Amino acid sequence: MRKALIIGIDDYNNAPLNGCVRDALAVANVLETNGDGSPNFDVRTLTSTDTFVDSDTLSAAVDELFSAEAEVALLYFSGHGHLKDTGGTLVTQDSGTGIRGLSMTDLISKANGAHGKIRSTIIVLDCCHAGAMGESPNMLADEVSAVDKGVILLSASHRDGYALETGGQGVFTSIFVDGLQGSASDVLGNITPASVYSLVDQTLGPWDQRPLFKANVQAFVALRKVTPRVGLDTLRKLPEWFASATDVFPLDPQYEPDRENVPEQFRNLPRDEKKEAIFKQLQLCNRFGIIVPVDADHMYYAAIGSTGCRLTALGSHYRKLAELKRI
Repeated sequence: MRKALIIGIDDYNNAPLNGCVRDALAVANVLETNGDGSPNFDVRTLTSTDTFVDSDTLSAAVDELFSAEAEVALLYFSGHGHLKDTGGTLVTQDSGTGIRGLSMTDLISKANGAHGKIRSTIIVLDCCHAGAMGESPNMLADEVSAVDKGVILLSASHRDGYALETGGQGVFTSIFVDGLQGSASDVLGNITPASVYSLVDQTLGPWDQRPLFKANVQAFVALRKVTPRVGLDTLRKLPEWFASATDVFPLDPQYEPDRENVPEQFRNLPRDEKKEAIFKQLQLCNRFGIIVPVDADHMYYAAIGSTGCRLTALGSHYRKLAELKRI
């Protein structure tokens, strides 16, 4: 079982926001299914458009998320975050002159306590001061973490940072959703919290809000799966084409299907459909960093020059997975 609680709050009395509900619904929509339309997370949404989200409502929803057994439980929150000496708070709509909501210390305690029932817990916060999540309640410093085994935290900002909106959408969530849609996928089509964080981190410049990633896991779980960048059948052929990780696959001009723009001496070469089909797959592998041409700038010149291609470090990894029948 994979379940997700998606929360978005715009309607605060003192400081209303504009894009949190929209962001929450966008996250919910993309998490419900994988790229092929198959079920992914069983999603529940809690937004200020449909419900008055006070502290009791938020706390009860979080308790329900962590109450039953699951392979993965995901919590996404978009709204106001508040920081004081005792830690951070996810702010709810019943805040007035005083701040009310769910403390980040209580949230991480609930997440840590659920590990016996829930294999992996992922918490994604798009709010100001989100980086305070996972800090030790007794020592609020970035290098001290209270994240127990099986818990992953992805926050839009550091503890003293702010989460920005632009065009009616959170800057962090817009990149997060883009990553879930496929831009953060690996060659096999897996999108992990780490790969999404990497995308956000690279997209936001050093002068922008800075995301934060904390994890205490033995293996990363996929947030979503999309179409592999390279076909699985192609990846499974890597041990066939490369008997070892250091082998060179020899190429010759017959691998190149173009007969009009090749040197004249090769224009009348007979077509070899088998070689051309292999070359097409090798070119795709080259496009995604799995192989590189030998002594040539492009695969075309490696074929015309009868050199070859070899595996990259990434290619060696996928060759090994294919050899172990893990693809």
